[in-house]
Amino acid sequence: MVKTTTTAPRLKALYKDTIVKELQAELKLANVHQVPKLEKIVVSVGIGKNKDDKRFYEIVRNTLTKITGQHPVDRMAKKSIAGFKIRAGMNRVGISVTLRDSRMYEFLDRLTNVALPRVRDFHGVSAKAFDKGGNYNLGMVEQSIFPELTFEETQILHGLQATFVISGGNSVYSRALLEKFGIPFEKEGGKR
Repeated sequence: MVKTTTTAPRLKALYKDTIVKELQAELKLANVHQVPKLEKIVVSVGIGKNKDDKRFYEIVRNTLTKITGQHPVDRMAKKSIAGFKIRAGMNRVGISVTLRDSRMYEFLDRLTNVALPRVRDFHGVSAKAFDKGGNYNLGMVEQSIFPELTFEETQILHGLQATFVISGGNSVYSRALLEKFGIPFEKEGGKR
């Protein structure tokens, strides 16, 4: 039997070794357990008007599988809406992937260092996308910014959303954590 040694992702090691101490000092937190922590990243795509198009569904499924390295899960409608021809529990309205631990840190590393710099006219991500719980929602207009996808796989464009679930419940703490991870927020004047 061959033993394989797996090393922790770069950002995970960085978080444990330096970011925790820096944030505790900067935010003046008494306890190390009060430091905000990235718990999971949920990457999702809404199918919406293309709910009956099997080809579009396969493209979205393939995109999520390639950029996250994990099998996506179908999201079904919670309510019936007659005007949109949707029945609760029967119609697929989206696809999502929940990333935790090593895969989460690897995805975050690729997003900040490879994908976001490939966005045209990029001035930083919005600083207004925090919810009341301190979680951050990042919407991406098209999937072509991810280098894992070939040119043929990006012919039919679709957007996707990444939700960063952060413990702590405070948007100021959450922003400080994401800045330490290298997420480039836009400057207050609008341009970075």
